[in-house]
Amino acid sequence: MSILVTGGAGYIGSHTCVELLDAGFEVIVVDNFSNSKSVVLNRIESITGKPLKLYAIDLLHREALEGVFEVNAIEAVIHLAGLKAVGESVDNPLWYYKNNITGTLNLLEIMNKYKVNKMVFSSSATVYGASSSVPNSEDSPLKANNPYGRSKLMIEEILGDLYRSNPDWYISILRYFNPVGAHESGRIGEDPHGIPNNLMPHISRVAVGRSDRLSIFGSDYDTPDGTGVRDYIHVVDLAKGHLKALEKINRVSGINYYNLGTGRGHSVLEVIKMFESVTGRNIPYSLTNRRPGDIDKCYADPTKAKVELDWVARKTLSDMCRDAWRWQKNNPNGYEG
Repeated sequence: MSILVTGGAGYIGSHTCVELLDAGFEVIVVDNFSNSKSVVLNRIESITGKPLKLYAIDLLHREALEGVFEVNAIEAVIHLAGLKAVGESVDNPLWYYKNNITGTLNLLEIMNKYKVNKMVFSSSATVYGASSSVPNSEDSPLKANNPYGRSKLMIEEILGDLYRSNPDWYISILRYFNPVGAHESGRIGEDPHGIPNNLMPHISRVAVGRSDRLSIFGSDYDTPDGTGVRDYIHVVDLAKGHLKALEKINRVSGINYYNLGTGRGHSVLEVIKMFESVTGRNIPYSLTNRRPGDIDKCYADPTKAKVELDWVARKTLSDMCRDAWRWQKNNPNGYEG
């Protein structure tokens, strides 16, 4: 079975490709390398011992994208490609809406033309916004409070309209919480371009000496220690969730929504303490102002994924820190090294 993975060279995409190849799927990657590097594909192949196809294509380039469907017998799509930084989306909302939504529309129209009607979509817990209560279930109110989250929510609504217009579509929408960690081989991990927007790569870069100290954005949140609380999930657990969702859409038509998280929240200071404990590295930090668009706390109720997908997150925060450090220690300059 041939699976197209958009954004397959990215952090989540690379780990998902490993799981797909190990499970016996043929993998076709489309990626524009705006926040990834081509060398990751070689590492995926070395980990799995299996080849994949790569097309260096932007989803906004419709003709090039259609060419991929013309020459490959694609049976399903895992759609991960998209801009994903909350703060950047606040500064540049038009670019986020154009890239994330127009790219998805191009993909869906081409899928429709070539009668490829199975999709696993990478959404986000940001669609819940600053929820009045946690944990968030799939039935919690949707009220994204930044352009990144709203772009994900708009795409969810587009997919809902698409299914209602044609119930022959098979769609799983996965609402990610906060992916961290790396593959246990230490060969692939999170290596964002420029200054990281997420916590764990910041911590890892301080630990390896690429940065002097960590900035903690906000210390006055309504949480036990004043720092933001998130549901951190190991990226390998997250990748395995895509395979479970793929199994679901291969059996049953419809549109379904699933939280992928551990069901437990950890504060920024808790993550730092765990990282120091696991690695023996000291992480200096300073407290600074909140970032626009950030919220106090967010963690999942993952019950539905357990019941309907037979999926649970198995790795602990200790595992996440250990694997993130192994990746960074083995690759102090990321993929550039």
